[in-house]
Amino acid sequence: MNNNITIINGPNLNLLGEREQSQYGSITFDDLKKICSEQAKKLNINLDFLQSNVEGEIVNFIQNARNKCDGIIINAAGFTHTSVAIRDALTIFKKPIIELHISNIYKREEFRHKSMISGVVTGVICGLGANGYILAINAMQELLKNGNR
Repeated sequence: MNNNITIINGPNLNLLGEREQSQYGSITFDDLKKICSEQAKKLNINLDFLQSNVEGEIVNFIQNARNKCDGIIINAAGFTHTSVAIRDALTIFKKPIIELHISNIYKREEFRHKSMISGVVTGVICGLGANGYILAINAMQELLKNGNR
């Protein structure tokens, strides 16, 4: 049986490759989607790869995932530090969730040191660049395989 995983990307991540390469590297959003899809395929994972700049759409993605996904990987980007609504939606999910950040949020501005969602997720990966997505997919596969639902 294949696992179904959703990767949710928050605001401005659609501009990867164009923005702050010192923080995010030169990988484009389309390249990131491609490498994630390739890794998921190797692991027999069905993957939805989503992005929105709108908080309510991200809440909808999470709510829709409840009945069709086994796990969520979320890079909530700027909403990480501000969104109680995304936190509440993740709390309702009740399955493994990995919070992901391309940059090390603890080496950045002080306001980025506080995550609204870390307290409700299974684990956190940050500061490992785009490779963090591959690590998150691998970690999610292990969580699901070991029954950590």
